[in-house]
Amino acid sequence: MQYYFEFLGLVAVFSIFIVVPGADFAVILGQSIVHGRRAAMMTGLGMGFSLLFHISYTILGLGLIVSQSLMMFAMIKWAGVAYLVYLGIKSFREPGFQVNEIEISDEDRKPISALRCLGMGFITNALNPKPVLFFLSLFSTLVHHDTPALVQLSYGIGMATALVAWFAGVSTFFTVKPIRDRFIASGKWFNRITGAALVGFGFRLALARAAD
Repeated sequence: MQYYFEFLGLVAVFSIFIVVPGADFAVILGQSIVHGRRAAMMTGLGMGFSLLFHISYTILGLGLIVSQSLMMFAMIKWAGVAYLVYLGIKSFREPGFQVNEIEISDEDRKPISALRCLGMGFITNALNPKPVLFFLSLFSTLVHHDTPALVQLSYGIGMATALVAWFAGVSTFFTVKPIRDRFIASGKWFNRITGAALVGFGFRLALARAAD
């Protein structure tokens, strides 16, 4: 039951985290428009594999950080709080989605291999500072260092599955023009809602640590 609630708290933050538009979102959007739904979904799958890479080095290094320097561990945690608030404020101030109105028919879409899409997704996510900071700071904050490595790995698999599912949805939405246009039109309020949620998570995390 302890791990269940820990996982729910982690997923609550991660769910908000992944829907904030960033480098990964931009790549999926471009793949959807230029290469089609299948290419975008394969790219999202590559990002899911990259997330497992992030969780692997986090699990391997977390115990060492805790055992060697509690102060360093605390600094990483507070960096996570600051990053959440920063992302929230940045998202709240965004005017909306800036998407070029490109019309490409199925016949005009450029063919691209599944392997190339997987590689593009993996590299984009692996080099993106957003998931790196999430796992080095927020994951370390929300998951207790005594949680078994296999349980932490199961958390990572669950988050990777959620990421792939989210980008599969994005791929579907942005290959259907009426849905895409409606989503873009609501971009300003979408950014404000997600921004406020991120700031709220950041303050909640800060208060929780201060009470310990």
